[in-house]
Amino acid sequence: MQPVVHLAVAYLCYAGYARWRLDRAPTGAAALVAVVASTLPDLIDRPVYWVGLFPVGRALAHSLLFALPLIALVWLLARRSDRTLLGIAFAIGYLSHVAADVPWHVLSGDYHELGFLLWPVTYMPEYSGVKPLGTVGGVEVTTLWLEAPILVAGLALWIYDGAPGAAVVRDRLPV
Repeated sequence: MQPVVHLAVAYLCYAGYARWRLDRAPTGAAALVAVVASTLPDLIDRPVYWVGLFPVGRALAHSLLFALPLIALVWLLARRSDRTLLGIAFAIGYLSHVAADVPWHVLSGDYHELGFLLWPVTYMPEYSGVKPLGTVGGVEVTTLWLEAPILVAGLALWIYDGAPGAAVVRDRLPV
């Protein structure tokens, strides 16, 4: 999945949680935490891969063997500081990234690339990139065709909700 689409998926997931459990649209800090947490698997794994410490670009941070203890630690720290909602937002954002990387491999039949879920216990081959899904009217349909509406939906809902989190960032930027 393209990195920017992970932001949209995280926002959609957190917005669903906020409406379901909190009976309201997402608010600033928690929405921002969810979106930022969704970037962490790539922000951790990619640089380590680029310098040659990991054999693939989806390894440690994409693995549930790393993600679940990290999420538990963040949740405990958030709970201890009476910010449980931020811990929940972190969990939703982080897990949305890992979960959103799964469907494309399933749809394309590249099940062997799901090894990232339990890496290093399971083997993870190099990611093969955008997946072709078929041809419609002579045009090749890829996973990007499915990612585009997700991105638009996430952005549209974020705008509809009043761009939660934008003010938190804006207020901290030096002017």
